[in-house]
Amino acid sequence: MTSSEASTQRIPPFVSLGSARAFVAPALAYDYSAKHPGLVAKTTGMMSVSRETSVAGLPNVLDSIDDSSPIARELAHENRRRERLLGRELPKPEKTRIFTVSNQKGGVGKTTTTVNIAAALAAAGLNVLVIDIDPQGNASTALGIEHHADVDSIYDVLINDIPLQDVVAPCPDIAKLICAPATIHLAGAEIELVSLVAREQRLRRAIDVYSKQRAKNGEERLDYIFIDCPPSLGLLTVNAFCAANEVLIPIQCEYYALEGLSQLLKNIEMIQKHLNADLVVSTILLTMYDGRTNLAAQVAAEVREHFPEQVLGAVVPRSVRISEAPSYQQTVMTYDPSSSGALSYLEAAAEIAER
Repeated sequence: MTSSEASTQRIPPFVSLGSARAFVAPALAYDYSAKHPGLVAKTTGMMSVSRETSVAGLPNVLDSIDDSSPIARELAHENRRRERLLGRELPKPEKTRIFTVSNQKGGVGKTTTTVNIAAALAAAGLNVLVIDIDPQGNASTALGIEHHADVDSIYDVLINDIPLQDVVAPCPDIAKLICAPATIHLAGAEIELVSLVAREQRLRRAIDVYSKQRAKNGEERLDYIFIDCPPSLGLLTVNAFCAANEVLIPIQCEYYALEGLSQLLKNIEMIQKHLNADLVVSTILLTMYDGRTNLAAQVAAEVREHFPEQVLGAVVPRSVRISEAPSYQQTVMTYDPSSSGALSYLEAAAEIAER
């Protein structure tokens, strides 16, 4: 890495993420190597021409599209979004940013948001750790990390004081992304934590020790830590709030999500008052957005009105590809990097990095 690249990292060019201007013929194949998890253009007997090296006389796909149809307009809009991200540089934070991804309502996209934003930042060359403290272990599954009962996990860190460095494992698809997995043992951790000393601060202490150990070993500093919480406000979530300095709240664009948000904010306020004064709600991400319904637009408008500074401009749509990816033990970034879901999470990751 050159000195000019030391302070900033680059999102992989959107030529590798399926830009409509990136090809003349469909000559694309997947390359899931750890160094470059994106979509890589390969010669398969048909010509593949990037935008930067386009051959004179060859038409661009979008130049010939009649944008009078809704589908064509949507394709053109997605292509413009990709071009805005093309070659954008992401700054490394001055210190490790620790996010708790939380919402006590289930099914709003907490785990999906955690793993995909983490994957997008790691794909840009930043060092990212995902800590899975949800007993279901869905984040561990999505990142391809073993989390059966015989594996040392975040449970052993919280209850048995095993060092965090002994349980983290690398994501097989994305370099610079590591994960502390969750196992079914976490289901009883809420009860076991009650009798332990400094029960609310155990995760925070484990992260501090791990960061010092990395520095001692000459490893690169972590740029981001994302803690995936269970859909509850118990001691596991309290540990996450005490360990973090920022809260990322995914909100499903439906009415029930608004009801749960007020209760979540009251709990965060209590954490700020009694346990972690540095905690702030820095980011709100609208998920499962369906532009065909008035309800989704109304919920989005209401959230933006009440939290104008926190809500990201990026909105994550309902996407089959996002839902399919975990069944292949992947994030949507590697499962289908050309999809609209992958594009939305890349936009969200870039916004977070530049805040």
